[in-house]
Order: sequence, then structure tokens, then C-alpha cells
Amino acid sequence: MPQNSCTRTDTVSHYLNYMSEIVIGIDVGSVSTKTVALCDRDSELLTSICYPTCGDPLGVASRSLREISQTLEGNISGIAVTGSARELVGNAIEADIIKNEITCQALAATHFYPSARTIIEIGGQDSKLIFLRDGLVQDFSMNTVCAAGTGSFLEHQARRLGLDMSDFAVRAANSQSPVKIAGRCTVFTESDMIHAQQTGAALNDVIFGLCLALCNNFLSDAGRARVVEQPVIFQGGVALNSGMVRAFEKILNATIIVQVRPELTGAIGAALLLIKDLEHNKGCLLRSQTRRISWDGMGRG
Repeated sequence: MPQNSCTRTDTVSHYLNYMSEIVIGIDVGSVSTKTVALCDRDSELLTSICYPTCGDPLGVASRSLREISQTLEGNISGIAVTGSARELVGNAIEADIIKNEITCQALAATHFYPSARTIIEIGGQDSKLIFLRDGLVQDFSMNTVCAAGTGSFLEHQARRLGLDMSDFAVRAANSQSPVKIAGRCTVFTESDMIHAQQTGAALNDVIFGLCLALCNNFLSDAGRARVVEQPVIFQGGVALNSGMVRAFEKILNATIIVQVRPELTGAIGAALLLIKDLEHNKGCLLRSQTRRISWDGMGRG
């Protein structure tokens, strides 16, 4: 089980004193597992936990559930799971809803921004472009070329340059003359960056050139010549990188709206979906209510 966690606990204690039910959303990704708790009455985010998945999605999800249940005082009325390992984890913990990432990301976007037309979602290992109309998914596509542009690749390049991600973003923001970088392949991208540095290019310009290349690659691959209509919502952990936000705004000549807690939108969307289901099925016991699960014995958590 990973010890290096990026854990956030946002519990509002006075709010919990009169809160009746809690809904849990889990986004089990290949790089990280995000778990959120929402109030089922007004969808208020109560707490969130994020851990590296480290090849043990069930163990990490189980650990997160234990910590959430120990932190909050209300009753857990249901659990929803999404992400790449949703079937494995969802079936093991007897989740009430197991849903694809597209649906959950779309619901998270339209919950906060009802007029959203396009969602850019970039996570640790994949990326998605989702088109909306009247709050519903009209079409979507995912990256098909390689991992260039994902969170893992950006973190790798930052480490190679001896920077943390906050420094990486600041340097991209201060670029004056970005270098042209190939963005279609991780190998060629890194090679172009090294060559630019060796020929004297400023590091700020190399970094922002990388951001531009990756955004262009994303739009040409996932976008496939589709018109990106505004409002554009940026979700996923990469949305926290202001260099990537600036690059998308420059290429699209549009304002990019960075989602509230963009790294949590998959888990939030899953929980919101379950809240809607609860509203339509009042009086019906859910799976997690009829059989309380012991998460201690699951995985290696």
C-alpha cells in the first residue's frame, strides 16, 4: 500500500451534526484513486481522499472507504464507482452504481456549469474530449496515439528537468517565445526538448512549447477536426497545470473554465449520479444498505 498519499479532508463538522445521509463516489484510475463523500440532500462536498493506485486498485479503494467512514458521522446511503478499474472494485465492494467515466465526467461538468458545451478531461494515463448539448453527451472521443500529454508524461518531464509541477506551470506562464516541439510521440517529444535545450533555448520556452505541442496533439487526435464550442470546461488532474490551461486558451482562442476540484470530477460525477438515483427510488434499499460490507478484508489495505 502506498505511503505517499495526496490526501485531502474537507469535513465541515458543524454541517455533519445535522446531516442525515452520505453518498460515496470513487474514481479508480490507473494512476490515482479519488474518493469523495457528498451530502445526499444538497450535493455538498464533505471530504475527499486521493491515493496513488500503485497497481492495487481494490486495496487502495478499500483503504479510502475505511478512512472516509471513520471520518464522517452520518449514515452512508450508497456507493458509486467509476474509472478504469470500476468493474473490479465495484463488484468487490458491492457498489450500488458502476458507471463509465464519460457519463460521470459529463454530470460533474453540467452540475457546476449547466451551459457547458465541451469538456476537456486529461488524467494520469488517458484523455477525453466530450461534446454536450442541452446537458447531455452528444459525442465523445479518447486519445488513441500514445501517453503524450497525460499527467504521467508531464510529471516525468518535470522530474527530468528537476522541477516540481508548480514550478513547471510558472515557467510555462512566463514563456515569451515558445519552442516548436513534436507532440505525437513521447520519444520524439522528449528528444525535441533535449535538442532545444542543447541549442540554447530558454527553459521557459521549452516548457511552454511542450504544453502547446501536447494540447495541439490532443485536439487533433481526440478532436478529429470537431469544432470545440464554448463554454469549455477543463477537468482531470492536468487541469491544475496552468501551463496547459494557457496553451489550450492560446490554441482555441477561448477562455477555458477550470472545473472546481478538477482532479475529483470523476468521483463527484459518480456520487451525483447515485444521488439522482436515490431521488428516483425513494424508499428502496440499496445494496450497500442491505448488506454492510467489511472493507478491512479487501485487497492489501
